[in-house]
Amino acid sequence: MLQKEIHQYLETFFKENDCAIEDNSPGHLTIQLTIDMDKELMNRPFYWTYLEKTGGIPNPMKLTFITDQEKTPDNIKGEVIHFGAPRLHQIFNVTKKLSANIRLYEIPSKADSTQQIPLHPWLMLNVKISYRCDRKKDLIKSIGLNLINGSLFEDFYEKAETLNLQPTIPDYCFTISPIIKPMSGIKRIENHLINEVKKEDHPWAEDAINRWNEDLQLLDHFYEDHSEKPETYEIEKEALKDQYEPVVNIDIINGGLYYLNTHPYNIIERG
Repeated sequence: MLQKEIHQYLETFFKENDCAIEDNSPGHLTIQLTIDMDKELMNRPFYWTYLEKTGGIPNPMKLTFITDQEKTPDNIKGEVIHFGAPRLHQIFNVTKKLSANIRLYEIPSKADSTQQIPLHPWLMLNVKISYRCDRKKDLIKSIGLNLINGSLFEDFYEKAETLNLQPTIPDYCFTISPIIKPMSGIKRIENHLINEVKKEDHPWAEDAINRWNEDLQLLDHFYEDHSEKPETYEIEKEALKDQYEPVVNIDIINGGLYYLNTHPYNIIERG
């Protein structure tokens, strides 16, 4: 996830949660939190409990996130945020908590009373793919699955954001019932991502195994005078496995159902 993408994600997250963005520059964001968002992010339960008991005036905090230090003036002080930052993963978790699933409908540009316009069902999942050994790399993917014909598209959220959407069915429209059930759709997307990961080359995993074997050799050399290996040997050996063993995790961040009149190909062409 690039710093520019992190900046855009934060901007969207706080706008969607009604937080005022007081300063939005290429390298930083200053956000005035709402009461609800202060409670979610700032870990001040005693403050809010006291305020609610005494009837005091709430004072939600203001945050500045620095997404690009090179583009941020020296006089701007704030929290440097990058993909591995605990704060960003806290925001991911809040996103998952507050918007685990949504249902949105496209407002067609040519809706009129002379004909009913069909809206096709799409399942959208935002997922995080984590490549982990003694190092770590995370990727965010947004996958859309057509619940009628099973076609898959990546970057679906970014495409759908260009459309005019609302949480209720627009006038003069009707929804087409999905042939693929949402739970089956989730499984299809998971299988698609697993197959994509399997087809990739993984030199990072081979390098991690080489480093693992080198440290195992050092460990064995250290205990070579022991005719019977002590418990500490097994503990250290297991610790090396936890540190180096290559693992790929796929986690669903959130998702939703989109009923669209526009096909993603047309969104691409229009963009």
